[in-house]
Amino acid sequence: MKYTAHRTYRLVRELGARLEEAQKRPERGDISITTVIIWVASVTGALVIAGTIAVIVAKYNGKLNGI
Repeated sequence: MKYTAHRTYRLVRELGARLEEAQKRPERGDISITTVIIWVASVTGALVIAGTIAVIVAKYNGKLNGI
């Protein structure tokens, strides 16, 4: 508890400096439409593959018992 005021002061100064720096720089979080298309295609492909596997396992479930 001895250095609480000093730590709080440093924290406020650091946060203020980061906020000021963030305001000077342009937005860094832009995501391109190409990236979104690739992610959607990847997730869709994975879901299609998982669905196909689930259908095949459900269809041949009785015959796969010996494997």
